[in-house]
Amino acid sequence: MFSSAWAADNYEITKKIPIPGQGSWDYLTVDESARRLYVSHGTQVEVLDLDSGAIVGKIENTQGVHGIAIAPDLGRGFVSDGQSSTVTIFDLKTLKTIAEVPTGKKPDAIIYDPATSRVFAFNGGGNSATVIEAKDGKVAGTIDLGGGPEFAAADGNGYVYNNLEDESLVLKINSRTLKVEQRWPTAPCASPSSMAIDRDNRRLFLGCRSKVMAVMNADTGQVITTLPIGDHVDATAFDVETRLIFNSNGEGTVTVVRQDSPDKYSVVETVKTLPRAKTSALDPKTHRLFLSTDESGQFEVLVMGK
Repeated sequence: MFSSAWAADNYEITKKIPIPGQGSWDYLTVDESARRLYVSHGTQVEVLDLDSGAIVGKIENTQGVHGIAIAPDLGRGFVSDGQSSTVTIFDLKTLKTIAEVPTGKKPDAIIYDPATSRVFAFNGGGNSATVIEAKDGKVAGTIDLGGGPEFAAADGNGYVYNNLEDESLVLKINSRTLKVEQRWPTAPCASPSSMAIDRDNRRLFLGCRSKVMAVMNADTGQVITTLPIGDHVDATAFDVETRLIFNSNGEGTVTVVRQDSPDKYSVVETVKTLPRAKTSALDPKTHRLFLSTDESGQFEVLVMGK
């Protein structure tokens, strides 16, 4: 299960994909089966072919877009619109807008929970999460989080985990009852901003602004270990096949960590990227990482691979 056959070293930026237009950016999302990459960009979402890098479409009028969640089983996607405090629901095939759903203030991170077919939009300005039924767009409820949410992950068994960056806590949320069941301190990790999950081994990987990645037991909340990473991390991704964990840092690096066993980890490489390339998404098929940044006024997606 834990094979070292896939060497971690020698990752590098292999391609830069320029994208027209100005504007801020946040998360990227990979749709592995449809071979698409969704890239947040100001007031719209750019849609790229995952293999060629060609721009194949866009989802417009997503004001202050932060994140994109994909429900492949329902043929729907969901965009968190931070400025308008809504979630845009769109058709995965046509990219046409289906509906707009009001949320709490400034929705930011957004994920799809396959166990309940619900979408969780975490409201950065409202200290809450708006939960939406993916199939019909109806609001299932609102969860008071008691702090400022950052990224989240679903375990596929009916639990959603969320970072409270300002409180240095991880919340364990029952995605069926919409209740916060646990509030776990992340110390010695401070200000957790990113998260990925190893569902099989029940491990959470937390990227922390205190320049460490923490490994947490998803059942007990125990912090098992921490490893040094770069400054201003904003995304963490776990490659199930290679057992590598990628932490993209705003300083212009990606810290690559190898999972040697569920409780043992080692830093294997620091890859130079570009300043502000702090959000990323992993393609499990090709093991490539995609990052957004702006280079001399040109918005672009960096492709990190072998």
